[in-house]
Amino acid sequence: MRPYTYAQPRSVRQALRDAGPDTAFLAGGTTLVDLMKLEVMTPEHVVDINQLPLDGITLNGKGLHVGALERMSDVAAHPVVREHYPVIAQALELSASGQLRNMATIGGNLLQRTRCGYFRDVSTPCNKREPGSGCSALEGINRGHAVLGTSDACIATHPSDLAVPLVALGTTVHLASPRGTRSVPLDTFYALPGSTPDVENVLRPNELVTGITVPRSPWAARSLYVKVRDRQSYEFALTSAAVALQLRGRTIVQARIAAGGVGTRPWRLPAVEHALAGRPATSATFEAAVRRAADGARPREHNAFKPALLRRTLVRALTELVESR
Repeated sequence: MRPYTYAQPRSVRQALRDAGPDTAFLAGGTTLVDLMKLEVMTPEHVVDINQLPLDGITLNGKGLHVGALERMSDVAAHPVVREHYPVIAQALELSASGQLRNMATIGGNLLQRTRCGYFRDVSTPCNKREPGSGCSALEGINRGHAVLGTSDACIATHPSDLAVPLVALGTTVHLASPRGTRSVPLDTFYALPGSTPDVENVLRPNELVTGITVPRSPWAARSLYVKVRDRQSYEFALTSAAVALQLRGRTIVQARIAAGGVGTRPWRLPAVEHALAGRPATSATFEAAVRRAADGARPREHNAFKPALLRRTLVRALTELVESR
């Protein structure tokens, strides 16, 4: 780990004032500290934001608001979240380990870096870590890598479980900077790699995530998260599915669907949503709707199984959701 300066501000304004051109904000530290030890990230200045007033979980007419510094375990256990947004609680409980969930924050989870082994190994080329150096995963071990949203420069998978249901539910992320505040739909917050995989989102220099808002909706309470992985705990998704349905009797009025483990960002599936709307909630409907789930997929040598696994994961999630009520 390289030397750095450290600040612990008491207000958002002070934190933004303390931030310089090569600053990292420290919350739970479950990603940043690891990457600093590996020298994948080498900030000159670290601003500890844990004393800032960026906590709180509230539900009002606009929806669920969660402060960026809320710990993952606290959000998962909150009765409002469990009752009105069960898919969020489920995704959080299937993330990382209990110890990490007790430390990791909501804002940090959304900003965590990819778990691609080549990104974390500074001895190998990685365009995300060192632009223009190449992508070792293209011809390397790529079983866990993305098949959707990839480019010739990067096939790293987005690692967040939480971001998948948040994208499905139309979440907005709130940001603050020395220039003021703004809000961005989470669905457009993450950038596709294209030729610049080092640009992972729309955050501007010295901009800080302050919280998220998940809108109220008739489908959020009927929602489910399914995660498929190599082992039952402490493992990243090979595929995952966040599904939310509004039903009238046995007819699907509206659907919100997103996938994880397969894309370079949390992957919304509007074609599947459209194919479900107005149809009966049956296995035949689900099987037909998910046929387009992997449209545009570009599998590599070791992850060619992912499109089929994604379709099966979606059918499983939809079936379990309908049968659970």
